[in-house]
Amino acid sequence: MPETYQRIISLVPSLTELLIDLGLTEQLVGRTRFCVHPKQQVASVPIVGGTKNPRLDKIHEANPDLIIANKEENRRQDIQNLTDFEVEVTDISTIEDALITIHQLGQKLGVASQSEQLIQEIQGRLEERPQEPELRTAYLIWKDPWMTVGGDTYIHDVLAHWNMPNVFSKQQRYPKFELEELKEYNPDLILLSSEPYPFKEKHMAQIEEVCPAARVLLAEGEWFSWYGSHMKHAFGRLNVWRRAIT
Repeated sequence: MPETYQRIISLVPSLTELLIDLGLTEQLVGRTRFCVHPKQQVASVPIVGGTKNPRLDKIHEANPDLIIANKEENRRQDIQNLTDFEVEVTDISTIEDALITIHQLGQKLGVASQSEQLIQEIQGRLEERPQEPELRTAYLIWKDPWMTVGGDTYIHDVLAHWNMPNVFSKQQRYPKFELEELKEYNPDLILLSSEPYPFKEKHMAQIEEVCPAARVLLAEGEWFSWYGSHMKHAFGRLNVWRRAIT
């Protein structure tokens, strides 16, 4: 039988949304300020700082019986400072990892049937992916310095699933690059993410000047980077979007 957890803090925005969608809002006693979905339900959950700078004093005051963290979203030193509590550290760099995490949290938190139903719905969206021609893609997440995603990231795996192979796949994590270097990669498509850097239309011309042969588009970052229950919505939107850009 799963252990009963009545006081949960989530330091991972995607997983805060997951817990709420699995019916665990009442058990949530803390979240980060970046945990913004679903908007109405999350408003009732106290904020305990950010993903990179959680307020340890507020966490201790909340006295959780479980803290959910993530290897990438949260800093190792912050997790090490929470040894007074049970901490579940997730590690998600592929869609498969994300689905396994939904399964494991569902089992751990006593909502296995809800999590399995969600997994089936997400897998349904994956099976509905359109079979469109390959578009070699550069996915940009920051400027000054310019940054992209490497081959060991969740975003990279999402791009691959929608037949948009990442031109920076041989690099790791979130490499920096000089804008002129994009010419060497010769991408078919350049996506400017809405997060963490809020790219706007004004940035598109700068990219187009360097790579005039590539198609440059703004991209909804949450479709590519939020896992958990957000995958159901994101993958449905990606299916429609992917057909539209071919």
